[in-house]
Amino acid sequence: MPPGPGPLRRNFLPQDLEPVLTQNSFDGSVVVQAAQVPEEATWLLSLAAKHKSILGVVAWADLKDPNLGRTLDQLQKNPKFVGVRHIVHDEPDVRWILQPDVIRGLKELESRKVPYDLLVKPPHLAYVPGLLEKVPDLPMVVDHIAKPYIKEGIFEGWAQDMERIAKHPKLYCKVSGMITEADPANWKAEQLTPYVAHVLKVFGFERLMFGSDWPVCTLAGTWKQVLAAFTQALGAQDADERAKIMGSNATRFYGLKL
Repeated sequence: MPPGPGPLRRNFLPQDLEPVLTQNSFDGSVVVQAAQVPEEATWLLSLAAKHKSILGVVAWADLKDPNLGRTLDQLQKNPKFVGVRHIVHDEPDVRWILQPDVIRGLKELESRKVPYDLLVKPPHLAYVPGLLEKVPDLPMVVDHIAKPYIKEGIFEGWAQDMERIAKHPKLYCKVSGMITEADPANWKAEQLTPYVAHVLKVFGFERLMFGSDWPVCTLAGTWKQVLAAFTQALGAQDADERAKIMGSNATRFYGLKL
């Protein structure tokens, strides 16, 4: 599988993605934060106001900020604001999600029913059960199937941890970000199959969401190649099951207005 374009050194805007979404019969997409600055949320929501293809924005908000409630008050005035994410896997403390100030912030999200995108890697999964105990009613989704070590073909450890956390009924999982966790220049769809099969087994069709991880995916392939690889890894499914993973689960989880 040939690699996609080079490093992410240019702007990627809605008009770049919209033709691809239309060609593949997608109504739109959810934009997820990439920078941990408040100005990004303002910018993403301004783009969403101009582009119908942006169905929702998952923004960054400082979970440790004592004034988080005020920030959320402002964000929730915008109907396109649908969730919060923090880049947990870049924090030096592997137990960051269990820090008291973080839990306080997540409880604020929980009280408002604001969904949270959980961006972690395998070493963080051991701490997710503790998180689920502290905020049991917070809708959460694990991004990028927790970035297993696909390039190395490592399955053990990750698989058991994912099975354990999948028992929590409010936890969803995004099937995304996989081709960049494989060898970007030489990945093959069949390398993804055991990982996709496992999350399908433990989460079921009701709690999985397809994600393209565009534009980050372009480091290893095109949006179309991501969709094709996911389809191959998922295998034959009936139309109703496919529709859930391709859109209706995300619509329900984020409360999207189509």
